[in-house]
Amino acid sequence: MKKLFGALLTWLLVSQSAMAELQIMVTGGVDSGRPVAVPQFKSAGALPEDVANVISSDLMRSGKFSPLARTQMPQSPSSSAEVNYPVWGNMGIEALVVGHVEAAGGDQYKVSFELLDVAKGKAGDGVLTAGSSVVPAKKLRQFAHRISDIVYEKLTGERGAFLTRISYVSFFPGTQYPYHLMVADYDGYNESVLLRSPQPLMSPSWSPDGRKLAYVSFEKRTPAIYVQGIYDRSRTLVASYPGINGAPEWSPDGSKLAVVLSKDGQPNIYVLDVASHQLTRVTNDRSIDTEPSWGPDGRSIYFTSERGGKPQIYRVDLGSGQAQRVTWDGEMNLGASVSPDGKSLVMVNRTGGQYRIARQDLESGAMVILTQSSLDESPSVAPNGSMIIYSTIYQGRKGLALVSADGRFRANLPSTSGEVRAPSWSPFLN
Repeated sequence: MKKLFGALLTWLLVSQSAMAELQIMVTGGVDSGRPVAVPQFKSAGALPEDVANVISSDLMRSGKFSPLARTQMPQSPSSSAEVNYPVWGNMGIEALVVGHVEAAGGDQYKVSFELLDVAKGKAGDGVLTAGSSVVPAKKLRQFAHRISDIVYEKLTGERGAFLTRISYVSFFPGTQYPYHLMVADYDGYNESVLLRSPQPLMSPSWSPDGRKLAYVSFEKRTPAIYVQGIYDRSRTLVASYPGINGAPEWSPDGSKLAVVLSKDGQPNIYVLDVASHQLTRVTNDRSIDTEPSWGPDGRSIYFTSERGGKPQIYRVDLGSGQAQRVTWDGEMNLGASVSPDGKSLVMVNRTGGQYRIARQDLESGAMVILTQSSLDESPSVAPNGSMIIYSTIYQGRKGLALVSADGRFRANLPSTSGEVRAPSWSPFLN
């Protein structure tokens, strides 16, 4: 599951996987989302990117919006002056995103947009916000995500997370370096290879500043934890103790890593100071403790443990060292991530032999099952808490999928070849 509980029993998760390219296939709709529309942005000629389609897709994946299909739109306005507000209002549309794209010379484009409130527009002033920027052709998609973030924040009051990235592990069998550590936009576009390895790679984890990844490598036939720069490609070995070195997870301030080590016997949770390499043992139990995840305040760590019989999620207070069980529903719960607001846990829940992504409210203990597949694992939460990326099996192959935090929207991101797993969502990026 997130760093897969069973993998620490064997040190190895050979089925980590491959990809050449991700494709988005919507598998669950958002009929109950807020109705919005994003007409095609006007341009004098063909564009390298359909900006409006990117924005519409972003809003739909959040689970909070239900964008109107382009074929159902009553008109195609490119500015507020062209909008017939009563027509859109009669269709129940709450907000419009309109815009146009102009060639600016030298492979550059000027993108202009307006976010319109339909109800206010009928009264005479519907512009909620507007903006424009000149961007290179290769950055059109990135700027579309930026517009999505602006729209999302204006309409919900929460920061958007569309201009973020994900990391994952891919596997290309039969090659000299079959294991690849990949980085891509959150929706699978613009992927690049950060590292190639002849042996398995596992458990990528983003630093809070979005500039480094911690991960596990088996390149020396035994597990070791490395930290690698996203941009400068620097690489540092931070943990290579006898036995298991696994499941690295950055502290909220970026100064420490929670890790799983078995150097003193059974796998337990430790905290590693990245600068000094000083180790502090957090759990000391005869059972297996693994898959650490920090609380947002950095004062506690959630982890998976079998100390109660079957794997469940526990929380340890770093001040007192006291641990308590926090999950009770289902046969087992594994691989938890804490939501950015600290109010809920996202995890893998097994009930009736089915592994599915679930979300539990930490105050009430109420749990909601978010996915419907039989083997979902490795959930990673967007930095605004609105979406979750995870591994699943789609059409008989391992791939990635997205689900909104309320479960109303689901989409698969299968690869065109091979399989993919171990996704990790980046923090907000500047």
